[in-house]
Amino acid sequence: MSTTYNCSDPAEVLTGMRMARMSVGRGELIVMPTDTVYGVAADAFRAEAVARLLEAKGRGRQSPPPVLVPGIPTLAALAETVTPEIEALATEFWPGGLTIVVPARSTLNWDLGETRGTVAVRMPAHPIALELLSETGPLAVSSANLSGQPAALSVGEAEDYLGESVAVYLDGGIASDSRLGSTIVDATPTVHGGLVRIVREGVIPRQAIIDLLGEIDES
Repeated sequence: MSTTYNCSDPAEVLTGMRMARMSVGRGELIVMPTDTVYGVAADAFRAEAVARLLEAKGRGRQSPPPVLVPGIPTLAALAETVTPEIEALATEFWPGGLTIVVPARSTLNWDLGETRGTVAVRMPAHPIALELLSETGPLAVSSANLSGQPAALSVGEAEDYLGESVAVYLDGGIASDSRLGSTIVDATPTVHGGLVRIVREGVIPRQAIIDLLGEIDES
């Protein structure tokens, strides 16, 4: 049975965070607020938990979830190579609404789906998300909705979508003022001297990335 915790209540948030940590440890799904939209999360290093996340959303392995991290140092632990461009993007826009696709470290024991040797990584700018990540480690997180439906801006919308497939819902109020998710950039070409490409434009505008890097792949 799912349980929802009001994170604006100091007493309830402590219980909610503890139960969320325990649920993640058991391979269950949780929903948490982020700085963009609500996310449904699972232990990134438990294949059965990631599979449960994809099933709950109605997505296949061809759509692997991004991974949220508690800080920039974790990026180096997940990426095979951190190029100057990747480092510049993380330093400028993290914590915040930029997801960076990087080459995944080959020694990682995980299965996020058909990633083609990459991983999409983001550090969110939300205190609840960051506190939870600091205790659980990297989480596979996707927007808390059914595939093809609008992103959830409240815990109630997330519950309507995902119901009992989620063990714990952390209610952090309205997550953002729009349904825009993070901007996603593919930085894997920079490993071989190429340019960053914007995969999806979201809360971080294209021009801000161009201003930082000088140029991007516009093809």
